[in-house]
Amino acid sequence: THHEKLTPTIHDQLSLAAMHFVRGHFQEATDIYKRVLLENREYDALNVYVAMCYYRLDYFDVASEILQVYVQKHPSSMVAVNLKACNAFKLYNGKAAEAELKPLADSQGIPVHEIESDLVKHNLVVFRNGENAQQMLTPLMEVIPEARLNLVLYHIRNEEIDEAYSLIKDLEPTIPEEYILKGVVLSHKGQASDDRDTLKMAQQYFQLVGSSTSHCDTIPGRQAMSMCFFLLEQFEDVLIYLRSIKSYMEGDEEFNYNYGITCCQTGNYREAEEHLLSVNKPAYKEEYQFISALTRTLIHTGKPNAAWEHYLRLEAAQESFLLLQMIANDCYKMGHFYHAMKAFDVLERL
Repeated sequence: THHEKLTPTIHDQLSLAAMHFVRGHFQEATDIYKRVLLENREYDALNVYVAMCYYRLDYFDVASEILQVYVQKHPSSMVAVNLKACNAFKLYNGKAAEAELKPLADSQGIPVHEIESDLVKHNLVVFRNGENAQQMLTPLMEVIPEARLNLVLYHIRNEEIDEAYSLIKDLEPTIPEEYILKGVVLSHKGQASDDRDTLKMAQQYFQLVGSSTSHCDTIPGRQAMSMCFFLLEQFEDVLIYLRSIKSYMEGDEEFNYNYGITCCQTGNYREAEEHLLSVNKPAYKEEYQFISALTRTLIHTGKPNAAWEHYLRLEAAQESFLLLQMIANDCYKMGHFYHAMKAFDVLERL
């Protein structure tokens, strides 16, 4: 094989490291870069490559420390400063990320958004939570592969699933981020059309990432595995994976939604109530799955009156009927006989 023809020379080893990086084998690439750097301290730029590997392995704090030393020596390095900004975004927020770019812009006497770099323009869209996404990312899709993925994310966040699907349907995933994103789009698409084949495909994409040796112990890997089990309706397994990353997901709307639904499905109603009530996104709160889970949770935590209020606010006839059935049966089981009687009475008259 080609691997066997490689020699211990620096050029061959750097070529091997680059090949590992392209294939998503970031730990293997890191080991080679660090070994070469140890023997050749003057190859300063290799620190940026090591930092890139740590960034892709989700060790953002380590990547930042390595970059800090390099940027002090080379403050005008576009690649290093941009990567440092990306780490700040992952560790903190978009405002902190932009602050990392400001010295570079100041040195050129221009505002941050005028920095002449496709990479920076792309990342500013991400740092600013999708601002001008369609205008800025569409022309960059052929230049920066991540532009397509971030445009897909933009459409998902805006509930534009058909637009997201059209961008990703022909993409053959090669890296974990692409597998996860395609899985997310397919799961939305499959649930909307009740297409079991599409949902099966989404589940397989999540499983590929979640069970891989490179990602099984990362936050995205565990999220992927939880989504795999969620689609399989194995909620006890979902809960195991979500609890393992709970401390890292404080305040995340999507996590609170999924965690609350899962806790409800597994009978952990106190936890379910806490997380479902912390969801603020209107699109989530209008979903029947959310409404029924919160209603059931309120019944099982001794708040049948609040559960009844959810029924009164629901307008869709079919969903209203299903919710009423659930209220009647669950209130009866929990001994809330007054509300059970009200629900059964309405059902009788329908």
